[in-house]
Amino acid sequence: MLNGKQRRYLRGLGHELKPIVQIGKGGVDDGLVAAVDQALSDHELIKLRIGENANVDRHEAAAAIAARTSSHVAQVLGNTVLLFRADADDPKITLPKVKAGAADDASDASDAGDTDES
Repeated sequence: MLNGKQRRYLRGLGHELKPIVQIGKGGVDDGLVAAVDQALSDHELIKLRIGENANVDRHEAAAAIAARTSSHVAQVLGNTVLLFRADADDPKITLPKVKAGAADDASDASDAGDTDES
């Protein structure tokens, strides 16, 4: 599962991408899933376009494709879906890590300013 920082990073990388696969009136079928799976194997981060004739909900379609391709939905914006799946053998995209004590550090920093030494 991607966290907010990782999604933001992927959205930045995906901004310049052009849609590779288009979902048409056939919806999410085996051929579409095979095309998305191959594209993810080649690129790790891909953009999909949901066509006007597609009779699918964009969020449901994104979730269904992600589940069937073992990928993660980085963004659903308009009729565009951004999917990510790291290459198991040779990952090209390195996601930012979350600090283990990030929440604790923030609370410690706010507590430090509360001391009254007068």
